[in-house]
Order: sequence, then C-alpha cells, then structure tokens
Amino acid sequence: MRTQAALGAASDIVQAPQPRQPRWLAEALRFIRALVIAAAIVSLLQSFVCQLSRVKSISMEPTLYERDWLLADKISLAFGHPRRGDIVILKDPDPDSDQKKLLVKRVVGAPGDRIEARGGRLYVNGMPEAEPYTDSVIEDGDMGPVTVTAGYYFVMGDNRHWGASKDSRSFGLVPEKTIKARADLIVWPIKHWNSL
Repeated sequence: MRTQAALGAASDIVQAPQPRQPRWLAEALRFIRALVIAAAIVSLLQSFVCQLSRVKSISMEPTLYERDWLLADKISLAFGHPRRGDIVILKDPDPDSDQKKLLVKRVVGAPGDRIEARGGRLYVNGMPEAEPYTDSVIEDGDMGPVTVTAGYYFVMGDNRHWGASKDSRSFGLVPEKTIKARADLIVWPIKHWNSL
C-alpha cells in the first residue's frame, strides 16, 4: 500500500518542461558535426592513402601540363617500391630549394640500373629506352653513365627541351624516402582526365 501511495505521489510531481533548442540551431550543430567528421576523414586519407597534387611547372609536358590536378596513391609505396616508368611526387632534394616544395617526375632508373644520356637519347643498362611519353630528344647534352645505388632512384621530367626540367641530371639520385606518392590519375581539368 505504501508503495502504491509513493507511486501516486511521484506521479503527481510535474516536471518543468525542458527548454528546446531552436530547430535551426540543431540543424547547424548537425552540419558542423558532419563537417568535422568529413575533415577528419579527408585528413586521414590525405596523410596515409592518397593526395591531390597540382602540377606547377612545364617539366612533365607533354604528359602533364601546368595546373593539372593529380590523384596520387601513397599506400602502394608503403607496401612496395617505385618502378621504372612510374610518375612520382617527391620532396625537392635540392638543398637550396624550399624544403616543402614537391616535384612531379618520372622514374627512369631504379636501384642497379645504369643511366646515360647520349646523342639526345636515354640509355638504361646500355640499351636505348623507348620513351613514347616525350615529344623531343634530350636537348641538355650528354650525361653519365650513372649507376643507381640501393635505396635511390633516377628521375627525369618528360619535357626534354633545353632547361625545361630540374631533375636527377641536376640534383643527382633521389633517396626513396623523399618519394611521397605515385601519381595515378589526372583529375582536372576534365579535358585532360586520364590514367597515368
């Protein structure tokens, strides 16, 4: 009986209504939460999986043009190594450059390869390299031979016109740890959209 009386007394207590948030405020908070989650996901993807990079010079023409946007894969390099022919994004190894500057270049020599430029042609391990991605001979003169040591790569821009590319011919072999991603796709502008 006492229990029923206590329940009856408890049900007679009227609680004051809780103030409700305005609907627009609730929507704004949901939107902000969604933006924070999206930013966190994009940040994680860009740090560990892929990144967008913009081409800022003519050194990779005719394959890539200034202002092209690239989707670059980071995860494949975490589990493997760059291969000859890959287009990579690397930190500029030149000690005189801004350390945050990134370059886009093609790997033309992997560890153990012997690289040489002679008579306007690229030679890898003594054999002339077929380079369908270029539109000219190497105009910067002869170079090498250079043997690529373990843990390093030889990179060049596809633009072989005189002075058009700052690459391993000027700054030497590139340590693998400076290669940050492999470019896989041109995503912008749409007229340049293509896999690499």
